[in-house]
Amino acid sequence: MPEFANDPKTHSMNYRFSGHETFSCRYAWLPKAVHAVKDDPAILSPAREDDAMVALGVGKNMVRSIRFWAETTGVIQLTGDGHDFTELGASIFIGEDEEPTAPLDPFLEDIQTLWLIHWKLSTSKKDPIYVWDYLINQYHEPEIHASGVINALKKSISTTFKKSVSDRSIVELWDVFLHSYVPSRSKKGEVKEDNLDCPLIELDLLRPIGETQSAINPGRWETKYAFRWEEKPEISPALFAYCLEDYWLARFGGKNVQEQSIPLHQIVSGRGSPGQVFKIPEWDIRSRLLGIENTTKGYFVFEESAAIPRVIRTSKGEVPSLDQVYAYEEAIV
Repeated sequence: MPEFANDPKTHSMNYRFSGHETFSCRYAWLPKAVHAVKDDPAILSPAREDDAMVALGVGKNMVRSIRFWAETTGVIQLTGDGHDFTELGASIFIGEDEEPTAPLDPFLEDIQTLWLIHWKLSTSKKDPIYVWDYLINQYHEPEIHASGVINALKKSISTTFKKSVSDRSIVELWDVFLHSYVPSRSKKGEVKEDNLDCPLIELDLLRPIGETQSAINPGRWETKYAFRWEEKPEISPALFAYCLEDYWLARFGGKNVQEQSIPLHQIVSGRGSPGQVFKIPEWDIRSRLLGIENTTKGYFVFEESAAIPRVIRTSKGEVPSLDQVYAYEEAIV
């Protein structure tokens, strides 16, 4: 894969550097957003923020943050009349009306849903959040800490986009990312909407590993973190195959023009790949691919080779649908 700053796809994306209002996503926000736009497609429009405050029971800044997270996770989408829920949002939080089916995970209780939300945030091609794309897909330092990330973000933004973003905005980007995966510490006994943790902390993806002296605040110490690079059995074979297909289409085009095989190393470490986004080591990726032909009924076939091991996509079988991803998990519990 090309390096981040030299990838032409980077320059064509409309990255988001703000809009979160300094809040990470909260448990209730995505279901609230999907149900709200189902009842009133215009409720999350900027002109209707006062109405949304009443409907959602939160302040104006939180209304904006809810809109931001619902859009960037792909559970709602902009329309000419405001917003509509997406197929993803409907499947997880509402269910189907025409052929009545129950929502797959209306209260975000399934770890599969949380990994799927993490996947969407890290691989979005429509208005992606810059800090997610950069830190998940491009930042390869073994340790992550505030001053290192902030300096790296400033340099990358300046080099890639020939623009500057305020130091405050960059600090806020880092804080929002961090508190999406690491529990926040509020005052003892304090329980307020803006202090509730993001559901993605349950992924245990980012772990504290010690302290280091700050490079931007001399004399101060800051926590060091590292991504959890290890096997993740909670990501089912069906969800892995679902995301591999998503990666394939996003990186290599439509079904009629795309590559028909991908080398193993791209699935392991390519930008926006399952290995890179989920932080799964190569040996576990290889193990998963050995079983993917059975999971997809022959749609994906892993060709083990001493030269270039690769995955081939065939005209047989099928990638698991979202319904099948959840059904697969139930079948093995």
